Amino acid sequence: MFDCFGAGQAVSQRLFSGTSWRERPELRDRMFSAFKILKQLHEMLWYLLEAQERTYDPDIEDEIRELADFLVSLTRGDVDELLSVDMDDVHASVRAVLMTVSAHVRVSYFADGGRVHPRIAPGADLAGTDLRAYRLCGADLRGAVLIGADLRGCDLAGVDLLGADLRDTRVEDADLSRALYLTQPQLSAARGNGRTRVPAAVSVPEGWCCE
Repeated sequence: MFDCFGAGQAVSQRLFSGTSWRERPELRDRMFSAFKILKQLHEMLWYLLEAQERTYDPDIEDEIRELADFLVSLTRGDVDELLSVDMDDVHASVRAVLMTVSAHVRVSYFADGGRVHPRIAPGADLAGTDLRAYRLCGADLRGAVLIGADLRGCDLAGVDLLGADLRDTRVEDADLSRALYLTQPQLSAARGNGRTRVPAAVSVPEGWCCE
């Protein structure tokens, strides 16, 4: 399922006054470039909102608020202003904050002295792996490949899923309600059921309730 975090409507209606690139092909490149940047900004704002809700540090909360305000100001610029944004700098600033909050949230799940298995790591290729026997709470699975992995019945509290590939991941009966940075497109790509618990910021995909 495709989700542009609201960027499509903002580009077509606000930046180009409802004009379609099909009607004016000469605008195609500018519209597509603006859409790409705006989608990233909207997505980062979505992540920052969650980070703000999950942080325990008032100073970090203030930093997130200031960064979010800056991103909002970028989204309100005209096309030329939008196309001039240094996205590398923006990504670096947002990434640093998200990782800081992630580290603070995840460490709180290690109070019992448990340790996450070395295989459970950022960017790990865990496609098709049965992960039900692993301790996952507080794990960092940022950018991990979880295509077809088996997480049925798992507790994913405090698990960082930023950018993880969840296509066909088995999450029936799993608890993802306290997972970090889980988006609607990720969830929609996974395979769950009516007993799968999801964060309040996303919706249970159609069809899961029938499983």
